[in-house]
Amino acid sequence: MVDLDSEVPPLPPRYRFRDLLLGDQGWQSDDRVQVEFYMNENTFKERLKLFFIKNQRSSLRIRLFNFSLKLLSCFLYIVRVLLDDPTQGLGCKELNRSCSINQNYTPGTIDWSPIIWVNRSLPLWGLQVSVAVISLFETLLLSYLSYKGNIWEQILRIPFLLEIINAVPFIITIFWPVLRNLFIPVFLNCWLAKHALENMINDLHRAIQRTQSAMFNQVLILISTLLCLIFTCICGIQHLERAGNRLTLFDSLYFCIVTFSTVGFGDVTPKIWPSKLLVVIMICVALVVLPIQFEQLAYLWMERQKSGGNYSRYRAQTEKHVVLCVSSLKIDLLMDFLNEFYAHPRLQDYYVVILCPTEMDAQVRRVLQIPMWSQRVIYLQGSALKDQDLLRAKMDDAEACFILSSRCEVDRTAADHQTILRAWAVKDFAPNCPLYVQILKPENKFHIKFADHVVCEEEFKYAMLALNCICPATSTLITLLVHTSRGQDCQQSPEQWQKMYGRCSGNEVYHINLEESTFFAEYEGKSFTYASFHAHKKFGVCLIGVRKEDNKNILLNPGPRYIMSSTDICFYINITKEENSAFKKQEKHRKNHESKLSYHGASRLPVHSIIASMGTVAIDLQDTGCRASSGATLALPPDGGKEGRRPSIAPVLEVADSSSLQTCDLLSDQSEDETTPSDDEVSAGLEYAKGYPPYSPYIGSSPTFCHLLHEKVPFCCLRLDKGCQHNYYEDAKAYGFKNKLIIVAAETAGNGLYNFIVPLRAYYRPKKELNPIVLLLDNPPDMHFLDAICWFPMVYYMVGSIDNLDDLLRCGVTFAANMVVVDKESTMSAEEDYMADAKTIVNVQTLFRLFSSLSIITELTHPANMRFMQFRAKDCYSLALSKLEKKEREKGSNLAFMFRLPFAAGRVFSISMLDTLLYQSFVKDYMISITRLLLGLDTTPGSGFLCSMKITEEDLWIRTYARLYQKLCSSTGDIPIGVYRTESQKLATSESQISISVEEWEDTKDTKEQFSYRGNHRNSTSSDQSDHPLLRRKSMQWARRLSRRAPRHSGKTAEKINQQRMNLYRRSERQELAELVKNRMKHLGLSPAGYDEMNDHQNTLSYILINPSPDTRLELNDIVYLIRPDPLTYVPNAAPSRKDSFCNTVGQDTREETQL
Repeated sequence: MVDLDSEVPPLPPRYRFRDLLLGDQGWQSDDRVQVEFYMNENTFKERLKLFFIKNQRSSLRIRLFNFSLKLLSCFLYIVRVLLDDPTQGLGCKELNRSCSINQNYTPGTIDWSPIIWVNRSLPLWGLQVSVAVISLFETLLLSYLSYKGNIWEQILRIPFLLEIINAVPFIITIFWPVLRNLFIPVFLNCWLAKHALENMINDLHRAIQRTQSAMFNQVLILISTLLCLIFTCICGIQHLERAGNRLTLFDSLYFCIVTFSTVGFGDVTPKIWPSKLLVVIMICVALVVLPIQFEQLAYLWMERQKSGGNYSRYRAQTEKHVVLCVSSLKIDLLMDFLNEFYAHPRLQDYYVVILCPTEMDAQVRRVLQIPMWSQRVIYLQGSALKDQDLLRAKMDDAEACFILSSRCEVDRTAADHQTILRAWAVKDFAPNCPLYVQILKPENKFHIKFADHVVCEEEFKYAMLALNCICPATSTLITLLVHTSRGQDCQQSPEQWQKMYGRCSGNEVYHINLEESTFFAEYEGKSFTYASFHAHKKFGVCLIGVRKEDNKNILLNPGPRYIMSSTDICFYINITKEENSAFKKQEKHRKNHESKLSYHGASRLPVHSIIASMGTVAIDLQDTGCRASSGATLALPPDGGKEGRRPSIAPVLEVADSSSLQTCDLLSDQSEDETTPSDDEVSAGLEYAKGYPPYSPYIGSSPTFCHLLHEKVPFCCLRLDKGCQHNYYEDAKAYGFKNKLIIVAAETAGNGLYNFIVPLRAYYRPKKELNPIVLLLDNPPDMHFLDAICWFPMVYYMVGSIDNLDDLLRCGVTFAANMVVVDKESTMSAEEDYMADAKTIVNVQTLFRLFSSLSIITELTHPANMRFMQFRAKDCYSLALSKLEKKEREKGSNLAFMFRLPFAAGRVFSISMLDTLLYQSFVKDYMISITRLLLGLDTTPGSGFLCSMKITEEDLWIRTYARLYQKLCSSTGDIPIGVYRTESQKLATSESQISISVEEWEDTKDTKEQFSYRGNHRNSTSSDQSDHPLLRRKSMQWARRLSRRAPRHSGKTAEKINQQRMNLYRRSERQELAELVKNRMKHLGLSPAGYDEMNDHQNTLSYILINPSPDTRLELNDIVYLIRPDPLTYVPNAAPSRKDSFCNTVGQDTREETQL
């Protein structure tokens, strides 16, 4: 027998295909139960509630209908008043109550008949009854639907009571016709109309899904309240005065306006006491209601002033605007943005909408009240994470959105997270709006790769500080290039360097299509270096890069083998762009000028004539080899001095010739080092390879070809001040470095510090010129950072602080070429904003006093604090520069601090100065790419790199910048873009530092000191500091005081006092500091020999000339900024494969995870 439980039940009918097609016929026999949901909403009451209350659109229609009924009832009342004539008698004969309106009455008696009875025609009565019935029915229905268990709450509501007063009497007159002419205060329906209007506005906001400003609602309520008060008073006075003066509606209106405006002419006054009582009541109500409404309106007005209201949708569709999203708005950030944004002529008609979650502070409010900004800048208090606030700012119609991070936050990672969320919110709300995002830490950059333009603060900061060590004042160079200026700063100054520096600071980077350009159109089909040289020779513009039409990558100085095409986009440095330039032919002026100079010999020919004649002289190819970035010279041709003939320079060829151009193959060690390494290098294991770093501390770093070690250094060997089993060195001197150190003082080893090392270890840096890098960190670095830097040669770290002199001496400050002081994150926020740099400034000032020859490069939070760097309180020249800065700021200069000596020399830098790079990208979308290429953050195949060369005595035969341009273009293909010049301060300038007068000096100076000081003295060593005139004022005053107050003694005593006086006089502050440092070095077991060799360069000033004029004379020790072609462009394909194989070999050992 078959087990019944084991049988498979038949397939239910609902799963049969036939039943699916024809319908399930056997569902009645199924065990399923059909459940219907939301049955409570199917009742008649719920359906009515859904139609009258819950549904937004139908409820809005009901409110509008109710509002119309109330207005209609008021209108019918006015019609009844206009048609009613009290002189025609009263209208209630059925009650046998007859009285005449002309009856004489005493002043103490009132005829109540005109007040109680009115004359209402039958059609008018029918309309009013219909309106009353509909209104009452609607009111009762809504009260029933909104009933929640408390009937008295519904009955005692003021709108319900007013509805009963105005509607029930009309319904009674239907059943009792004798009361048809009874007065009913229908004018009170104006208050019900006001109530319906408020409800209608609320339903309107719900229906269209928009939130109108509370300010608009409150203004509407105030106006409607005022109108209701006036209308009630008009109708009440007019009706009560039917028994008195019989005022018309216009007379009542006149009386109410005069009374409520507190004018009170007295020509129209109420006659009977009921009307007087009504006036008193209305005045009391007005005194209570209106102040409350005005208070709410004032409060909302203040809140709107704080929040900023809304940006008009009509203005957003007709005008252009950009949105600036910030966490907190500071006055410096605001002014930098506005000055840079509106510096471009085509942006003058743009509006700037600021979206900030914090309340506007007093300084920002005062600035935005200036007419120049109040018409173009709109401040909205709100969050970018709220769609309502983004809608207020009309983000979907904005031309761009700038999202800036708050660099003053203690937790910079948290600030980046906020920036990332803002960028995501804006991208979600307005996908088509271009995003310009500023991020602080490089490890967070990959979260916002979708943004159109991104500037990572730490990437740019550390790369710029690194280049400052090998190309002086790179930070100043980049800052001037990314700031908009006309080059008119300080042109009235008597100082020549200030005129040249201010004029050249107006150079910026521009772009133009080659076929549309007057500058470069004639160079189509010619080499890049030929076009760059001749454009500079003819127009004074510096062509630095190109971009092909079919390629997005920009190539800086692609080299002489690059042929210009008509579709190329040219990037050049000039005072203004070509579209704003006018071209004037000066043939007559040139002929006259040549005729005047024709009798002065060949040595006095104009510079342009000299350059033009270069093609006819002999070609000089003596110096076509690859030069180092700092130690090379441009050799004088051997026949250059014969028979007084001027040395010749090879012409720049239209098309590069391999025989006339020797490339710089930095991948082959022959160009930078000897073919065979020395015994010292072999013993020390200094053979380096070139390749890509196997580890990157963060995602998004651009791979850079670098000098690397064959094997990574153990972590213990990276510690400079502690020996290990591999070496026993415990200080920098023990290592015996051949090149001077570069010391970086930072708080933590952030991932951005990786970008400081990479540019200094790039493959195009000569191996013998690599400087050891020492990281002086307040906190120990983590393992993943050490894993990233252990492949780079001569990179060490030490835990210490610049506050401690012992730590500075151990890390080798006496052997350092540059000391980079990075602003600490923990001090970036302070109670007083500008005090965030206090600790850094004081520490750098201490370094400046202890190690006067050390080149200190400092990063500050606020650019305004630059004036405190290397501060000299009694230096008249510094005080004069301070006055100059104030004058330039009053003239509206965007870079008033540019004439401060530390900034001009590139010894101080603030990352906030690079904010303009992001702002400029709105107009020049290529600026970030060009800046990254210049700083070495990005490496594009075929693109050149920034380096420098020093003008020595052997190079002065070139004489002018134009001849240097030709020499570089014709020999190695380098493009010069500027000059870093160092000059000695004048004698008067240096003497201003002396605190004693000339007469006092002559009384005390010794004959041995007559030769010790000159106006151009720049390299006085510490051994002759006793002969230096920079003496302490207090010490001198003490010596003079002793000489004045001491009584006259015998000859031996006087001689002793004079000797003490002279010893004290010769003892300078510099010597005391030197003794302090030497004593500490002896205590630490360090040799003070290196400190004795330190020189003092305090009496010099340095500045930058960007793209100077061709006839600018070269001076000794000038440093020329060059964009050198990429050496990999000329290397055979085998070489990169060899390097790549090394990278692959190194990369096989990597097992660590990259930090996100």
